Amino acid sequence: MDAIAPRPLQTIPPAFFGERVTWVHHWTDRLFSFRCTRDPSFRFVAGQFAMIGLMVDGKPLVRAYSVVSPPWEEELEFLSIKVQNGPLTSRLQHIQPGDTVLIGKKPTGTLLTENLLPGSTLWLLATGTGLAPFMSLIREPDVYERYERVVVCHTVREVKELAYRDYITGELPQHEFLGEILAGKLLYYPSVTREPFPTQGRITTLIESGQVFSDLGLPPLSTERDRVMLCGSEAMNADVKAMLEARGFVEGSNNAPGTYVVEKAFVTK
Repeated sequence: MDAIAPRPLQTIPPAFFGERVTWVHHWTDRLFSFRCTRDPSFRFVAGQFAMIGLMVDGKPLVRAYSVVSPPWEEELEFLSIKVQNGPLTSRLQHIQPGDTVLIGKKPTGTLLTENLLPGSTLWLLATGTGLAPFMSLIREPDVYERYERVVVCHTVREVKELAYRDYITGELPQHEFLGEILAGKLLYYPSVTREPFPTQGRITTLIESGQVFSDLGLPPLSTERDRVMLCGSEAMNADVKAMLEARGFVEGSNNAPGTYVVEKAFVTK
């Protein structure tokens, strides 16, 4: 009887790490998270993204994904949409523990605290999977040294799309190390646009009406005090940018810090 030939190992391109999937969680039929191993040499800053993907027909198929996990965690976590005919996400949504994913070796991005001028309140405005980089930032102790208050505003269409809601409101405040650091500093403000929910509407509407400020007991946005990070759909980014700039906010970058920054890398396929 002939011996069964071993399966050929996938050749990982030199620009990527081949990491093993360790955990997958499906939030909805359109949203899931996964964790994978982390090469000891992979270094990133909270708020950055990396190119993530799969080998397809012998070639890397990748998209930009913000890292959900904080820099100090041993594993890497990512939040993804599912697009049934999307080149990458139609495949990525079916990964299982033990599968191999590609992780780009050079993380980058603009959602960095060093790209903002000093301030007292940091606003993190996200729609959908745009929450991902903010999950990393709110677990980075340095953020709480820089800011007196950190406000996470997460807007989704349906209540079940409020990924990490239970973690932010329940587990994180009880964290043995971070709980004490963020106590009284981290504010979470979820809103839903298509279902009944205590807070309904787009974040732009909630800012313009002043509801977000009255709900949280905070003063309206000021360039002297507030700093803003944006990560969401193109429409949300454009609308909030216009709103901020009308109030005198200036976009920061890796070259020149400002009063707000925006992440343009957002997976849609």
